[in-house]
Amino acid sequence: MATPTHIDLQITGMHCASCSARLEKVLNQLPEVAATVNIATEKAHIAYNPRQTSLADLTKAIQGAGFDAHPLRDFAAEKQARAAAYRQEQIQFLIAVLLTLPLLAEMLLMFVGIHAMLPGWLQWLLATPVQFWSGRRFYTGSWSSLRGGGANMDVLVALGTSAAYLLSCAVLLFKLDQPVYFEASATLITLVLLGKLLEARAKGKASSALEALINLQPKMAHVERDGVMQELAVEQMQVDDVFLVRPGESVPVDGIVLEGASSLDEAMLTGESIPQGKQPGDKVYAATFNQHGLLKCRALAVGSHTQLAAIIRLVEQAQGSKAAIQKLADQISAVFVPAVVVIALLTFAAWWMAGSGFATALINAVAVLVISCPCALGLATPTALVVATGRAAQAGILVKDAAALERAHKLSVLVVDKTGTLTIGKPDVTDLLPMPDVAEIELLQTAAMLAQGSTHPLSRALLDYAQSRLVTPEQSANISEISGHGLRAEVDGKHYLLGSPGFAISEGITVDERQILGLQQQGKSVIAIACDGKLLGYIAFADQLRASSRAAVAQLAAMGIRVVMLSGDNQATAQAIAQQAGITEFRAEVLPQDKAAQVQSFKAEGQLIGMVGDGINDAPALAAADVSFAMRSGSDIAIEAADITLMRNDLMSVADAISLSRASLKKIRQNLFFAFAYNVLGIPLAALGMLNPVIAGAAMAMSSVSVVSNALLLKRWRSGNLLISSQSTPG
Repeated sequence: MATPTHIDLQITGMHCASCSARLEKVLNQLPEVAATVNIATEKAHIAYNPRQTSLADLTKAIQGAGFDAHPLRDFAAEKQARAAAYRQEQIQFLIAVLLTLPLLAEMLLMFVGIHAMLPGWLQWLLATPVQFWSGRRFYTGSWSSLRGGGANMDVLVALGTSAAYLLSCAVLLFKLDQPVYFEASATLITLVLLGKLLEARAKGKASSALEALINLQPKMAHVERDGVMQELAVEQMQVDDVFLVRPGESVPVDGIVLEGASSLDEAMLTGESIPQGKQPGDKVYAATFNQHGLLKCRALAVGSHTQLAAIIRLVEQAQGSKAAIQKLADQISAVFVPAVVVIALLTFAAWWMAGSGFATALINAVAVLVISCPCALGLATPTALVVATGRAAQAGILVKDAAALERAHKLSVLVVDKTGTLTIGKPDVTDLLPMPDVAEIELLQTAAMLAQGSTHPLSRALLDYAQSRLVTPEQSANISEISGHGLRAEVDGKHYLLGSPGFAISEGITVDERQILGLQQQGKSVIAIACDGKLLGYIAFADQLRASSRAAVAQLAAMGIRVVMLSGDNQATAQAIAQQAGITEFRAEVLPQDKAAQVQSFKAEGQLIGMVGDGINDAPALAAADVSFAMRSGSDIAIEAADITLMRNDLMSVADAISLSRASLKKIRQNLFFAFAYNVLGIPLAALGMLNPVIAGAAMAMSSVSVVSNALLLKRWRSGNLLISSQSTPG
């Protein structure tokens, strides 16, 4: 298959899990199309080859299946359209309530021994608008479903209520000696409409985290153009625009501080409640809140290129994806409705042949049809994942794929890169140790000259240190890097070397191993510098352990997860850092290209492996892991390869992600249990004549609401590192 084109479509007309399963099947039958349909978000994510299948083909297939689709509108427009549809449904429901109440009152009075029957013609007059106007959605939905070759919950409702209504019409028309059931059909439709309203409201709350993120960005910005400060819509801003952020305002776009100093609340981005100080040269991000101080900034990223936009895209992508556990529900839903229709027919036949009469047999069959709606089953998984991924984003945990969040609860081994993950990733020079006949400044200048040929953290630290000492290295273009070992260069006929002590030894250079070991046992990294085979000296670096690393390792261990550290450092340095972090198992002197092999070796043991990294050299290992986590401070390649991005640059976020995964799976299992138990118990009771259709309708409506409401309890989940407010950032 050629590189696919991806598109997200908003689907209208889906009412239950059978709808989403059928539409997914229809789309995936098209040439070179891979589609997932999410009932909770009512979206289809489609990967297709435009040479084989066009957008028009996709739309035609969707319409042929009985639904409609349109490209995603912006969030505000989509919200407005949903609000209009919700108001229309409210009107239909309220009219149904007004017409049904007299019928329901008649039935309720019978329970207390008062037999005050409305005339048959008046019952028909009240029930008919409910059946065919308020309930017309069930008929149009049934027709679309059957025309598309499937059957959904609308078929069950339409069959059940029509049977009760038409039987009552026959009794009235032919003056049969039978009771009428207009109140049953009208009440059933009204209860189902109530359930749909409550379900839509609850589903709206499930995506509230995403809405809160979208609402964070200000609408207007103070932009300086042609020397004049003006109010400008954020959508009109361009890269390199100069803008002001006043105290109490939110940053409009991503940028860099030119003038001023302040503290910004970046909780929406990282989940971190402590304000971050900003001064000239520091980056600021869209929707972060300026607490005090005036900042003058230059725009670096606008529109869809900001960090906020990236977060929103990831959250939408995760909410639209499908977890493996949902497959069981989808498979059952695909055959559920036809099976229920068969059970209802058998129920009718059994009661009629048992001599209970046509009316009793029909009413029991109607009860089976009504109570069997598969909505709760279809909503069990996606609603929990929608809430969980939104809650994760608020805590600074960006989930790329719902399946990754689902897998995280089963992790048994977490492989952790040292530099930039356990440690801050910004080593500092601590010791300059030149040989007796070499000046300190000469050693530093030579090392800085060689470091120019590398992007390694130690090379960057060396250049920063040289700059602080006002040392300007000589430029050289003849520098070659030996990955995982060091650097070589030839300058003015001299052969230079910079790298690990082991690399120096392999090149025939004599080093003081005792002196080096002493530094390494302090947790320091040591490099050797040589010229023409002669040692010039050593430089030692120390990378500070992140403040939360030790607590995070302890938390992970308490969760039953085995933490293993990988490091390219020698045994002594790696051991020192591992001890500081509380890690008992580590691998030292692991070359970048060997990290993925280490992950594979753990997987070969039958373990489910997580990997945390931040560098370009971690990308293969991240891709090899079952669940991968990347620090936000890491390289773009590492973030792209990872399933989950940690916006706080904090190992505790991994523990939080696993904790949220476990909480999510617990809710999903509860929801699936409730949904299965509801049908397993409800259908036999209805078939045995122990459930009145009205009671069955109320139970069916509340089952979906209870599943969604249970998923919403995930909003109470709190990060183990800090308590994240579920409210949006001010401004």
